[in-house]
Amino acid sequence: MSPSQSPEALRAGAILTIDLDALVSNWRLFQDMAEQSGAISGAVVKAAAYGLDVSRIAPALLNAGCQTFFVATISEAIQLRAIIGPAPSIHVFCGFLDGTGPDFVTHNLVPVLNSLDQVTAWRDFDKTMPCDLHIDTGMARLGLEISDVQQLVGDLNIDIVLSHLVSAEDSDAPINARQLTAFKSVLAQIKARRISLANSSGSFLGTDYHFDVLRPGVALYGANPTPNKPNPMTQVIRLQGRILQVRTLTNAQSVGYGSTYQASVGAKIATIAVGYADGFLRSLSNAGFVYFGEHKANIVGCVSMDLITVDVTNIPQALILPGQMADLIGPNNPIDDVADKAGTIGYELLTQLGTRYHRVYTGQTGKT
Repeated sequence: MSPSQSPEALRAGAILTIDLDALVSNWRLFQDMAEQSGAISGAVVKAAAYGLDVSRIAPALLNAGCQTFFVATISEAIQLRAIIGPAPSIHVFCGFLDGTGPDFVTHNLVPVLNSLDQVTAWRDFDKTMPCDLHIDTGMARLGLEISDVQQLVGDLNIDIVLSHLVSAEDSDAPINARQLTAFKSVLAQIKARRISLANSSGSFLGTDYHFDVLRPGVALYGANPTPNKPNPMTQVIRLQGRILQVRTLTNAQSVGYGSTYQASVGAKIATIAVGYADGFLRSLSNAGFVYFGEHKANIVGCVSMDLITVDVTNIPQALILPGQMADLIGPNNPIDDVADKAGTIGYELLTQLGTRYHRVYTGQTGKT
């Protein structure tokens, strides 16, 4: 029985397939790039591995050889430690918060210290334990200002000193070089085992940005780290929605809430069991598209909570029978294209993918 024909899949309105072999292939691309410059590649698995379930994603990366993981919060780190075991390092971007010292000890976690207050608190707690140091070189978000570095006393056990690029996806943005220069200006003042600057897109800016550790995130999951160029990554996800009904309109009339789309007499409208409650964004109303095989069909009317409506007037009849599936994200409509139509980025679309989908994991340790 194929995964799409299992009882669980047949009960679901949509199927989300996650290809773990594609995920691993993407990580190995970064690892190969890193090795060429004497570095390694870690993996960012925050936000439930960008919505794809860290309990399935992290073991696949670990089995591929990844030993350095990054998450956003302490609770994410504790969950990850239970999944990947005691050996790999787990680095927590939010840093050291009041009352969390025992968590870092018990679960062998590394805080990314983002301010002088966090540095002081960590030093007072246990300066012998490993920590990371985040230098703000232009984001004005988390991180120590460059002037703060002069106030540090060199008695911390720093594993990674890092910064974060503002516009790495734009290889021509002047701020990339400015941040690199600013970052290099403070490295001599910090005694650390490793240095890290490049995220997914930053890894493609050249070896000057690689240092010791790459930190790919969204590109691991198939999003394009080099916009306006061919995507070097393998697509990881496929989202398919089930047709519930197809009707041929006998009158010219509006479709969906708010009468935002007017259909003509004879138009065929398919209703598909996916909506904004599933993370399929409402901004795709009258803007997005789906595919039936190689045939493109426009979303018409508003995306509602549980449903979308699609104009299938020109789609072969054999492809639009009730119960059949349409690609909402797939080979012909990758996640970046769908996100662009929604007026957002692949990061948001990935992390919004809902819990009602029947999920199928293929490759590696994937089980249907």
